[in-house]
Amino acid sequence: MKVLNIVESAYRATLEEQDDTVLWLTQALRGAGAGADVLLVGNAANYAVRGQDAGGLQFGRWRQTQPPRIERDLAALMAKGAQVFVLQEDLARLGIEAGELVEGPQPLPFAGLPSLAAGYDRLWHW
Repeated sequence: MKVLNIVESAYRATLEEQDDTVLWLTQALRGAGAGADVLLVGNAANYAVRGQDAGGLQFGRWRQTQPPRIERDLAALMAKGAQVFVLQEDLARLGIEAGELVEGPQPLPFAGLPSLAAGYDRLWHW
């Protein structure tokens, strides 16, 4: 079974869990031999931006000692063979230029969604 995880809710639980739960799940599925890929849409298109750093985050006396490292997580996911797509229109809406992106995610125009989705048995929208 091939699964496309469509991630729209950006930074969900990244402070509590130190990573995005859907990226973690996709990596675990890949590690178990499942065909799972990721499409970043909406505000989650920001995941594809290079150099993000949540280090130094602090609320009162509480300090985040294990900040999320989305760039590293995307790289690890792609190293396991996962394809990562990012919606071009969302990059434009967020003002993200091509030179700001990490290496690997494939920009996809909105018009390409039907063709992409047709290649998967399941679409999971998060």
